Amino acid sequence: MITILSKFVFFLKHQNTGSMQRKWFQYWFNSPFYHILYSQRNDAEAEFLIDNLSAYLKPAANSRILDIACGRGRHSIYLNKKGYDVTGIDLSEQSIKYAQQFEQKNLHFFVHDMRKLSFINYFDIAMNLFTSFGYFETEKEHVNAMKAFRKSLKEDGTLVIDYFNTQKILKNLTQQEIKTVEGIEFHLHKFVAEGKIIKHINFEHRDKPYAFEERVQAFTLQDFERMFEKSGLKIAATFGSYGLDPFDESKSDRLILICKKA
Repeated sequence: MITILSKFVFFLKHQNTGSMQRKWFQYWFNSPFYHILYSQRNDAEAEFLIDNLSAYLKPAANSRILDIACGRGRHSIYLNKKGYDVTGIDLSEQSIKYAQQFEQKNLHFFVHDMRKLSFINYFDIAMNLFTSFGYFETEKEHVNAMKAFRKSLKEDGTLVIDYFNTQKILKNLTQQEIKTVEGIEFHLHKFVAEGKIIKHINFEHRDKPYAFEERVQAFTLQDFERMFEKSGLKIAATFGSYGLDPFDESKSDRLILICKKA
């Protein structure tokens, strides 16, 4: 743990702000503090979504499923328990290292960039869940990622993207918040700039200051429709909650998109 923390102290002292902003996800998602701050994520909620998606999509028992930006694998592991052949990928080496302890015959995890998937016509379903998209600086990068998702799917394959509902987030944005987890007091500052929802994360650990950030594009349904058209995908269904209720731009918590190849 000390070695990992020392590396992040070195990074914060020696990287300029611009570089950190361009690649924030590479550093924050690999940080041990990321997993501390979000350690209370709701597994029951994740399983509820997977149960409902499975009931809606009705995958065959031997279906191959790709979990894109899988984190520590909570969705992948549960999908595998339901009998599917699951591959989880994530850019975070620390997350994948953790997830690999759960690997078995039909469950595998790899460190991989979602923009550069090497699978072609392989998966029945690809899932990108819990707002694990919108991290890149340009629309071109996001479209390239979607093209990679499309290429990985079989001809009749399905892509599922689970994003936050930007309109509701913007309407109810809590600008300042303090969360204390495992004795660490995280100071969170949220704001909107450059078409992104940005969260600054500041805290001290063992008398040393740390500063990270999250930068997620404020994509709306219309933005996704435009990018899907550019990437050769089309929306087959839209939902607004993990219970798969209809999407309402003003009220829904989530924007869940079920997509097929155009």
